[in-house]
Amino acid sequence: MSFSTECEMEKQNVRSFKGLLTELKFLTKGKVLIANVFPIVATFFIALSFSSVTFLEVWDSFIYMIIGSTLVVAGALIFNNWYEVDLDVKMERTQQRPTVTGNLSMSTVLMLGILATIIGHAILFFTSLEAFAYAFIGWFTYVVLYTFWTKRRYTLNTVIGSLSGAVTPLIGWAVIDPAYHIVPIVLFILLFLWQIPHTFAIAMRRHDDYKAAGVPMLPVVYGFDMTKRQNAVYVACLLPLPFFLISLGTPFVIITTILNVIWLVYSIRGVFRNDDKKYADTVFFYSLFYMWIVFGMMLVVPMFA
Repeated sequence: MSFSTECEMEKQNVRSFKGLLTELKFLTKGKVLIANVFPIVATFFIALSFSSVTFLEVWDSFIYMIIGSTLVVAGALIFNNWYEVDLDVKMERTQQRPTVTGNLSMSTVLMLGILATIIGHAILFFTSLEAFAYAFIGWFTYVVLYTFWTKRRYTLNTVIGSLSGAVTPLIGWAVIDPAYHIVPIVLFILLFLWQIPHTFAIAMRRHDDYKAAGVPMLPVVYGFDMTKRQNAVYVACLLPLPFFLISLGTPFVIITTILNVIWLVYSIRGVFRNDDKKYADTVFFYSLFYMWIVFGMMLVVPMFA
């Protein structure tokens, strides 16, 4: 075999590997995967600052947590893609998913979902039984209660889906200590409330997609005005939560409260305006900014504890 032939084969292997990574990124909804694992990591370090142990004492649990939780979340997202392929073929934003393009067979996708779920839970079992239990609750809620049951039937699907993502702070905390503590409980509530206006904004931005696929998202069934009113209510519910997190420091409470007030003012103003597209885009990007700032601060807090 000539040197040029070997080089060409090596290039093909690299392209194949990159292609596989791309398919996995679309299959696991890459950004969604990261957004779910990030609160787990942030809350782990907050829990560490409240405990008497050092990172060096639990570094192995941290590795198990990262790998296990990533696989569990990925498994849930893969199951979602596998089950919703008939919806995804009708939606513009999901055309690159391998279940739609056919780049991965449905049996392969199903097997990946099963393996990621089983291996992820098995790895999390080495952290704590409580963290394992929260991860399973999140997986079960997202796959069974959200994907298989409510998404195609009820506008309540957003609330159910939000419960699954809200367990992530409980997982991170439970790796260090039992999660019946005010901080992880309030963070659970905060993340639950945050996800609803965030998801409503996505549903407004992709209204035509969801309508074409027959998914009963709130803006599709009841319109934008109802969605904006509900958004304002859920954002208002965030207002008192920072004051229950005073143990994270006054700067955290002040910054989070300011973020809440800005979001609420914009949400209320949006109810009386007719700029639905601008409103949906702004709420979507602001909600992402909000989440990264709030949980990002939790990575900084332990440094000054």
